[in-house]
Amino acid sequence: MNIKQYMSTPVLTISPEMTIPDARELLRARDFRHLPVVDENGQLLGIVTDRDLRSAYPSTVLCDERSQARLAALKKTPVSEIMSRETYTLPVEATIDDALLILDRQKVGALPVVDENGAVLGMFSIRDLIRAYRGLFGLGERGSAMLAIEDDGRPRPLSRLCAALEAADIHFTRLLKAKQKPDDEHFIIYLRVTTYNLSAVRKILAAAGFFEKTDH
Repeated sequence: MNIKQYMSTPVLTISPEMTIPDARELLRARDFRHLPVVDENGQLLGIVTDRDLRSAYPSTVLCDERSQARLAALKKTPVSEIMSRETYTLPVEATIDDALLILDRQKVGALPVVDENGAVLGMFSIRDLIRAYRGLFGLGERGSAMLAIEDDGRPRPLSRLCAALEAADIHFTRLLKAKQKPDDEHFIIYLRVTTYNLSAVRKILAAAGFFEKTDH
């Protein structure tokens, strides 16, 4: 699945000359957490986050005089002074798996999506990632439920499972075989069915030699 389907566009960007208070107000008004900083050609220079902005403001432990002086200085300070220049980006042809790996490895909340020249085309955040996987796995689909089934160890379990469900006219939308942990010996089959009669599904599975995993 390509991130182009899920990235946020159009992107709100700012110039490196924008002051810190203006950037802070912009984030508050738009309920964002990340602002790409771009040059006059739209090419990415850095990222300003809500954490960067919070850190720029004076601590409450400072005396009032020092705090006021710091606030006065911030009114003239551009975001280029605090932005993160080391940024992680995604090409527009990246997949949601690519995005997941970078978001997890780099511990960031969002990634700018850029073209081959470094111009910002969109933003892909953890919120977008959740939305993408929500659709991929059918979470929230009306009348659907996810069952975790023990792999019986016999050949072609997915084919046999599909045949049993189709023979009984049970509608299912997702079928996935995976290990709960990388070092597990056995696989679990995850099945999303669209029916309110789960007891009937369980009887069909049992007749085909499959049983629901109860400790997942």
